[in-house]
Amino acid sequence: MKIEPLEERRRALEESFFKDQNAKLLTAMRKKAALAEKRAALSESSGLTNRDLLELLLELEIDSETLAALTLIPLLEVAWADGSIAQQERDAILEAAESVGITSESESYLLLCNWLKKAPPARLLEAWESYVEALSETLTPDARRTLRKDVIGRVRQVATAAGGFLGLGRKISASEQKVLDRLEKSFG
Repeated sequence: MKIEPLEERRRALEESFFKDQNAKLLTAMRKKAALAEKRAALSESSGLTNRDLLELLLELEIDSETLAALTLIPLLEVAWADGSIAQQERDAILEAAESVGITSESESYLLLCNWLKKAPPARLLEAWESYVEALSETLTPDARRTLRKDVIGRVRQVATAAGGFLGLGRKISASEQKVLDRLEKSFG
């Protein structure tokens, strides 16, 4: 039995269509599986269980490899409060990064360097606030106070790093103070 040329062409087009559809579905399934794997790794490394927060962090390029960089968001926010980062502020942030174990070979360091060149998105501070809120629920009151004192202390160091003119005048600008006030409220 001879197959008509049009029928042959129809079958070839049909097979091609379903092959493309299968490839798209397979790609989507792999992306979904990879996202679930990243979410699980981030949850395990951070202790977070809130799916929405985990999704937001992943969307903002925070995963289990870059989670340490999230701890520096308050410092970045106060440094960028005036619209640019002074060299002294940059140095203070890099020093703080080193003190929390972020090395120049790490993914967190690379992400931090990007944020030093270009201000992190505003949603990142919101994600940090949600992270601190979730973390605070697991801490004792003493541990929460210690965390607050440590974070706000490091933020003040960055805020005062380039403050004043020739070492005189106000060390913390009004815009930096506004960020400081917001950060303090994050701890309740």
